[in-house]
Amino acid sequence: MRVREWYSWHFPELIKIVNDNKLYARCVRLLQNRKGVTREQHYAGLVEILGDEQKTDLILQAAKTSMGYDISDFDMKNISTFAERVANLAQYREDLANYLHKKMMDISPNLTTLVGDIVGARLINRAGSLISLAKYPASTVQILGAEKALFRALKNRSQTPKYGLIYNSSYITKAKAKDKGRISRFLANKCVIASRIDAFSDSYTTKFGEALRQQVLDRMKFLESGDIPAKNIEIMHSVVEAVKKEQTDNDEAKKDTEMSEAKEIPFTEELPSGGTQDRKKT
Repeated sequence: MRVREWYSWHFPELIKIVNDNKLYARCVRLLQNRKGVTREQHYAGLVEILGDEQKTDLILQAAKTSMGYDISDFDMKNISTFAERVANLAQYREDLANYLHKKMMDISPNLTTLVGDIVGARLINRAGSLISLAKYPASTVQILGAEKALFRALKNRSQTPKYGLIYNSSYITKAKAKDKGRISRFLANKCVIASRIDAFSDSYTTKFGEALRQQVLDRMKFLESGDIPAKNIEIMHSVVEAVKKEQTDNDEAKKDTEMSEAKEIPFTEELPSGGTQDRKKT
């Protein structure tokens, strides 16, 4: 926001064309002084940053007719340096998000599918490990992260908190005020199921997380419209059958691939006269 404020005195039209802060900082780093902007030097770079040729044409046209103030080289250097730092920090944050997503999908794919990377990572961090989180009851997971508020409420005999870290999930924020407690209790139950599947299951799959996420959405729909969702045992049985079928198909495909590769591997057999003959394994 500071880069947008400073550079807008020099090129105010850019802020209306580029709304994203990260893209804006990268554009400032590329354009520098608007008086030196040319199509030959900056068109390809702007298209690479924005991914939109129409916006690129608008920027190049606005740079020629801009109503902004002139800027000194010293001020432009400071703005450029600050834009460089902002762009690098934004890229670093994106790399961290990708790293977290990859790690969470390797460790707990179903919990990640259910509540997302950040909330799932915070739950595991608060519990100490995925095994510890899997051993917690749903009531503990529901208020995990709000221990101080819980003990304060118990001491003062006031109302206990309804949620802790899971409040940051999209389900709680989208729910109505009167339904937040019910959704948090239901979501905590599903988080425990997902964490136990991830901790003690031998197969890697996200089908359980997808089914649990759909159950939470169906529960929210039930609280709003009254549509009765399917039972949990029926959904889990269907997911287990789907996982077994997928594993069977994968094993058969792997077996066929190994057999086809084995048929194509040549080997040599020594003849009585000392020569060799190329044959194929059958």
